[in-house]
Amino acid sequence: MIKSLDYGAFMEKFSLQLSPSQHQLPLRGLTFAVKDIFDIEGYVTGFGNPDWARTHSAATSTAPAVMDLLTAGATCLGKTVMDEMAYCMYGVNKHYGTPTNPCVPDRVPGGSSSGSAVAVAAKLVDFSLGTDTGASVRVPASYCGILGFRPSLGAVSTVGVLPMSQSYDTVGWFARDPMILNRVGRVLLHLPDVDPIKPSQIIIAEDCFRLSTIPSDRTAQVLVKSIEKLFGAQCVKHVILGDHVKDKVPSLQHFMDKGNEDQEDDIPSLAALSSAMRLLQRYEFKNYHAKWVTKVNPDFGPGISERIWDAIKATGENIDFCHSVRTELRAALTALLGGNHQKCKQIQPHRIYSFLGLSAYCPLLDHLVSVRLAYL
Repeated sequence: MIKSLDYGAFMEKFSLQLSPSQHQLPLRGLTFAVKDIFDIEGYVTGFGNPDWARTHSAATSTAPAVMDLLTAGATCLGKTVMDEMAYCMYGVNKHYGTPTNPCVPDRVPGGSSSGSAVAVAAKLVDFSLGTDTGASVRVPASYCGILGFRPSLGAVSTVGVLPMSQSYDTVGWFARDPMILNRVGRVLLHLPDVDPIKPSQIIIAEDCFRLSTIPSDRTAQVLVKSIEKLFGAQCVKHVILGDHVKDKVPSLQHFMDKGNEDQEDDIPSLAALSSAMRLLQRYEFKNYHAKWVTKVNPDFGPGISERIWDAIKATGENIDFCHSVRTELRAALTALLGGNHQKCKQIQPHRIYSFLGLSAYCPLLDHLVSVRLAYL
């Protein structure tokens, strides 16, 4: 049942715009909402938890990503509900309520950027800002039936964004219309408005598609046929990504579960990458927030509380191996691209990396390189 006219998406509503009279601005006439993890001058950044909001002052400046959108002519209509401290994937918040998924009202909206996704899906705004550390844009976009985009690490400034884990935190955005998704992306990435560039290579991770319970004729085959129709069959390359990673990333041996190597429903090397990611994420979360959590002893919701306190108790064991995995993995995936790496680097200084059939399985890889496509 719909809880309110705003589907429970908003923490706080207001109207903020900078240049309403300039007709040539790229986002003029569009409205957006912002996850309550971004600083906006004069407003407290609540981080999804009332104890955090209570113990922090209003922001004295606005996050550059938000400023870029305002400067481009868009109007901000408020801040949206999020999972507490961005440490969950369901979109549930015991303090502020769970935003209603407009696509499937009896299901969760997905998190941690739940309110931002719901605001777009419910047509309350044209687009919205979220953050994606371990799929927190991609998951709610999928659950709510809209478009969500997570760029490469560092492609959009995270200044003025409360950190969750600096090795993975990215600014992402949602839209219903792919053209609006494109326009917003060009503003955030500071890209010129040019014709799309035809990709020279698209890599399909065959083993990752096999993990899906949905038949391949409804996933991989549809994708390949679409790519061939748009760009030609010559640009499609099929790989067994798990084998490539296992061979080229020796530090992963520290995270391999020997008992699972023969399970058909798992890819051991990518499962090991997930383990390394979670370890580094917990360690970085602890470095940022342990002092506040232990001092305030905030009231967290079920599931969130256990996850946060586990992170606070985390040690630095194997952290050096996590960094080695990242370095080796970058090299391995760059090698997988072959000669296209330098070619694309010359064409597009702001490179966007994406994975086909992989991102929900192993978020660590999204920070690196596998499939290189021209932006949208």
